[in-house]
Amino acid sequence: MKTWTMRTVGCVRSPFADVAEIPKGLGAQHDTEGVLEILPEYEAGLTDIEGFSHLIVLWVFDRSAGFDLVSTPPSDDRPHGVFASRTPGRPNPLGLSVVRLLSRAGRCLTVSGVDMLDGTPILDIKPYLSNVPAEELRRGWLAEAETRCQRQPA
Repeated sequence: MKTWTMRTVGCVRSPFADVAEIPKGLGAQHDTEGVLEILPEYEAGLTDIEGFSHLIVLWVFDRSAGFDLVSTPPSDDRPHGVFASRTPGRPNPLGLSVVRLLSRAGRCLTVSGVDMLDGTPILDIKPYLSNVPAEELRRGWLAEAETRCQRQPA
């Protein structure tokens, strides 16, 4: 089996010190601001990034240990496979977040939509570009869970 060595290009500066503080579940709002602090040796890689409204951030669940192939997420009462969820317990502890770029100051990107812990290692940043029309996107089991939740009396 092939393996790869990754290098950290920076870290996340976030108000979240504990995973319990990060909004999750149905209706969770991810509008918290934070900073993507890029290491000095990678600052040139940020050239022209200001022209993009949103970024994809690839990062490491560096404080997660172990994984289950099937588990029940906080947004549903039914079990789902690890690859059909955003659980931090994964065979490869990779995270992906889409954030809104608010500003750049040197090697620091101020963003909104942070859902990572403070100090989370960043592996890569890419401009968010989607050619999938909104009417073709499907939300899988999450849409079904949202519908069930809306039907339940308060």
